[in-house]
Amino acid sequence: MTTPEPPTTAPRKVALVTGSSRGLGRAMVLKLAQVGFDVAVHYGRNEAEAQKVAAEAESCGVRAEVFGADLGTPANAGKLVEEVIARMGRLDVLVNNAGITRDTLAIRMKDEDWDAVLQTNLTSAFTASRAAIKHMMRARAGRIVNVASVVGLTGNPGQANYVASKAGLIGLTRALAKEYGGRGITVNAVAPGFIASDMTAELPEDTQKAYLANIPLGRFGQPEEVAAVVAFLASDAAAYVTGQTIGIDGGMNPS
Repeated sequence: MTTPEPPTTAPRKVALVTGSSRGLGRAMVLKLAQVGFDVAVHYGRNEAEAQKVAAEAESCGVRAEVFGADLGTPANAGKLVEEVIARMGRLDVLVNNAGITRDTLAIRMKDEDWDAVLQTNLTSAFTASRAAIKHMMRARAGRIVNVASVVGLTGNPGQANYVASKAGLIGLTRALAKEYGGRGITVNAVAPGFIASDMTAELPEDTQKAYLANIPLGRFGQPEEVAAVVAFLASDAAAYVTGQTIGIDGGMNPS
């Protein structure tokens, strides 16, 4: 009598979230770990915090690895993707979340502040996506999620560089979705509004009230609420969703 072979267990999918040592990125890593992805935790400067996030993710029973890279140099984003694939064996989901701000009115904005924000927020996302797509094309499957912002849709004074970078991410999302949909790769964006963070907690009460007055739901969003949408876009349930920008802003920009 032939002994039946034990059932094989498919390897878990791997997700890389850039800028995931804190804030929104941390919440995304933990949510993806909770739904069963192995996760690559990326940091720019704070390795200790990234290690904490990885430990939290591993408590969900998945594998978590930590990767450091300065995405202010766009070429490093492609190298980061290649390192993740080399160490973790595959890459199924890329979340371009890393971002910085250098806020001031346009007339006062230095060239280097414009360049730093565009390179980190937009060019590095393109470079990471290009590297990931080469791998995903061979697999004929993949998910890319770009973390834009409501201000990329509405504009915001004092943030010309940041707004341009986030609007650029939305355009990049649409272009890549059309280029690579035929290869089984979906590309979407999320556009968070005001999300509760250490920064919003430090705002004066009057400033917080002014922001809240423009939010129909009357509260700041939570990082976990953004992470839940990202996890949906990374899932099989979103296989027919591509080229979209999903607002997570409490109704600030209902269009």
